[in-house]
Amino acid sequence: MGLGEWSGRLCCTAFLLAVVALSVPSRHVAASDTSIAIVDRVPRVLVLYPYDERIAATTAAGEALRSRVLEATNGKIDLFSEFLDLSRFPEGDHVARMARYLGEKYASRRPDVVVALGKESASFVTANRGTIAPGAKIVAAGFGTATAEKISLPDDVIGAFTTFDILKTAEMARSLQPNARHLYIVGGSSDFDRGWLTTARAALEQFSKSYETTYLEDLTIDEFAERASRVPPDSIILALTVFKDRAGRNFVPRDAIGQIAATASAPVYGPYETYIDHGVVGGNTVTFEVLGRTVGDLVIDAIAGKPVSDADARQLQRWGLAEKDLPPGTIQMHKERSLWAEHSVVLVAGGGLVLAQASIISVLLLERRRRRDAERSSRLHLLEAVHLNQSATAGALSSSIAHELNQPLSAIRNNAEAASVLLRSENPDHELIQQILLDIQEDDQRAGDIISRMRGLLKKRDEIDWQEFDLNDVTSSAIHIIHGEAERRGIKLTSNQLPGGLPVRADKVHVQQVILNLAINAMDSMLDAVPAGRTLTFATELANEKAELRVSDTGDGIPRERLNKIFEPFYTTKKAGTGLGLSIARAIVETYGGTIRADNRPEGGAVFRVALPLARRQERSR
Repeated sequence: MGLGEWSGRLCCTAFLLAVVALSVPSRHVAASDTSIAIVDRVPRVLVLYPYDERIAATTAAGEALRSRVLEATNGKIDLFSEFLDLSRFPEGDHVARMARYLGEKYASRRPDVVVALGKESASFVTANRGTIAPGAKIVAAGFGTATAEKISLPDDVIGAFTTFDILKTAEMARSLQPNARHLYIVGGSSDFDRGWLTTARAALEQFSKSYETTYLEDLTIDEFAERASRVPPDSIILALTVFKDRAGRNFVPRDAIGQIAATASAPVYGPYETYIDHGVVGGNTVTFEVLGRTVGDLVIDAIAGKPVSDADARQLQRWGLAEKDLPPGTIQMHKERSLWAEHSVVLVAGGGLVLAQASIISVLLLERRRRRDAERSSRLHLLEAVHLNQSATAGALSSSIAHELNQPLSAIRNNAEAASVLLRSENPDHELIQQILLDIQEDDQRAGDIISRMRGLLKKRDEIDWQEFDLNDVTSSAIHIIHGEAERRGIKLTSNQLPGGLPVRADKVHVQQVILNLAINAMDSMLDAVPAGRTLTFATELANEKAELRVSDTGDGIPRERLNKIFEPFYTTKKAGTGLGLSIARAIVETYGGTIRADNRPEGGAVFRVALPLARRQERSR
């Protein structure tokens, strides 16, 4: 992912309805078996929610179900709701007490139909139906066929099953971020969360091989947010559910994911519609409103006593049995429906949107090209500004650099004259002459290094030279460049660098220019300081998983009212200053994903802090 590609949050959403309204029984059920005897009263429907009323997914499905049933019956129906809150209270004693309580509560108003939203509700009501609703029809919804088989639903339970395909969400993320190199999957610590993580591992086994994959699990909510805040920008984050964190705190998943997404340094995707507007880009998901209305239709059929039959389409084909001979209303499981039969509404609507989408895509491509041109122009302007700043720095240091260069040149001349005198003597001291020649070579190397540093400082380029390097090395190089000027001004230089290296990825010359700008400003601020107390300090360290450089001085400090203005272009307190040095420094640092700020030291003077992302993760010191 290039610079600027993650400057704003993505805002696209994809939905895909899974197959719903499949019945689970393995035998044909006659009409007389499924009819409900309702005499001189309105039907009663009990909706069981697995969690509390804050869970948006089941609440949305439940509200859609209620609207559909009230609409179909003209309001002539009794609807009851119970929130079991089984994720926070899964203990067996509590479940038993809840069953007894509901059995007593509905003793005089036995439900005709019980709708169990979620596998927890389905397991609860099938285990306690004799106590709560004997003789009632059970409609289970909100989970897939694999889960239905795992919890062994009875044959007479009607299922409206949904599929949350995390692989399709991952593929959607890949299409939006083709340059991503890292994949993070987030899941909590509840039984449901762990089950989701197990499913995701299996579904993403092949997909994850294309990425450096990390599963973020069994963490506290604060640890989730902190880890998400420092993932590389070229990452895909797939958020499953966080009903509970490692500390045992319970959450509404969309709120937990929203808290994680708010700090994330890369886009977050999720398989639930309810995550939209909570920081998630989007995902391949089931709309809970459609699920609720589908369940409502099943409830209406159950109240009306319509038969619900099923057959395995694969076995019909194997034995040559005709579909037309099936009883009316039979649902065929495992039937491979045609594309038109499966998605006719989507195809019709999609055909009407193709031209509009093509127009939008054309506009977006044009806008993308304009943005790239603008980014290219911006980079060229930055490079030009940096080069001018480098030239100004070289001019400011010219006298001290000339003085520094004169020292090895003078030494070379003196040593050459001494060697000449020795060679003219009757008995030349060859060992002494050899040592003089070695001194000449060392002085020549010193002069070459000074010239090389100046050449690098003045070199103009048309492109950013991305490379990985040690921040300590660049800091040492900058100190070598300014140490002559510091001696001329009577300033003591000190350096305290973190051992082991701090690898960053940027343009090495640009980062060096930032350090030079800060150093020259610091030296200028100490003009009025007592000569004996003039000290310029460089320190590097690892802070918040970033490489940090501190440049401190013992000058007059920065007036508090000016702290927020010193990085603005053309803002300066110097009589001959341009006001561009710190502004250019900030532009350089932010180009490479870093930050720069200034503070006053309690003991006097100012400190500038530059933080750059690490090129690779560092081992924490133990």
